[in-house]
Amino acid sequence: MRFVNHWLFLLGLVIPLIIYAYFRKKRIGQIRFSSLLVLQQISASKKPYLRHLLLVLRLLCLLLLLAVIARPQSGHKSTEIITEGVDIMLALDTSGSMQAMDFKIGGERANRLEVVKKVVADFIKRRQNDRLGMVVFGEEAFTQCPLTLDQGVLLSFLDKVEIGMAGDSTAIGSAIGVAVKRLKDLNAKSRIIILLTDGQSNAGRLSPEQATELAQKYNIKIYTIGAGTRGEAPFLVKTLFGEQVIYQQVDIDEDTLQKVAIMTSAQYFRATDTESLEKIYALIDKMEKSQVKVKEHMEYNELFHWPLLAALVVLLIEVLLGSTFLRKIP
Repeated sequence: MRFVNHWLFLLGLVIPLIIYAYFRKKRIGQIRFSSLLVLQQISASKKPYLRHLLLVLRLLCLLLLLAVIARPQSGHKSTEIITEGVDIMLALDTSGSMQAMDFKIGGERANRLEVVKKVVADFIKRRQNDRLGMVVFGEEAFTQCPLTLDQGVLLSFLDKVEIGMAGDSTAIGSAIGVAVKRLKDLNAKSRIIILLTDGQSNAGRLSPEQATELAQKYNIKIYTIGAGTRGEAPFLVKTLFGEQVIYQQVDIDEDTLQKVAIMTSAQYFRATDTESLEKIYALIDKMEKSQVKVKEHMEYNELFHWPLLAALVVLLIEVLLGSTFLRKIP
């Protein structure tokens, strides 16, 4: 409900002035009688304050009339969202090398996959109007979550991603192939794959180049991300003397990842720490935005007749009381 001319209620500020003037007014009555004996026979009113009821009714009538000219309305507003969404498949490497502890969360060292899951979760939450799915890969590649608009479902599947769940090797070609299979028959403004890995393709029957040719055929972009520091990376391993940190060389096949991105008119990025990884996903988010149009339709019904009817009833009551029960002696 709303009032079109709500500013007219400011006129109600005169009501305190009316009340002030009413009580400041001097009432002097003069009645001519040949004898006061008649007046002595009239009993005093038991409820003298009722004489102010007429003023209350008159002010209430005034407020109701203000409500009438303020034009009360009731209705509803409907919003129509028209969107040309982007279909996105997130391909995440879960091979054994993702155990490297060269990234940080809140200043504390964490393995690569833990950081990737946090950054990807933030990316998912920003894509309100897009369908997203997820492929995980190691020695094998499989769909962890099909394309969906339900962010909660996708985030729950992301939370279940673990190192080694698809094997310890790295099948980049297979990951691209599975993602392309999920996207190729869909009608969307844009279809993209965001592939993150920290190693070299050393497993799978399909090479990265062959899988990329399939993506080319269906106009699917592949953004590639190489995650990991340059040089040796720290790993936490269990030994006879407890957990110890050892350093191992983990090489990323940047040439292949660059080639995959270039072949599909996309880009390759290198993330060497948590901050750079966050910036990469934020950049991709800006580059591949959905087009959203919002149309609003408002429909209102006039309600002025209700306060007008109430004002007439109150006015009628005031007139009747002023002429009968609360009439004044002139």
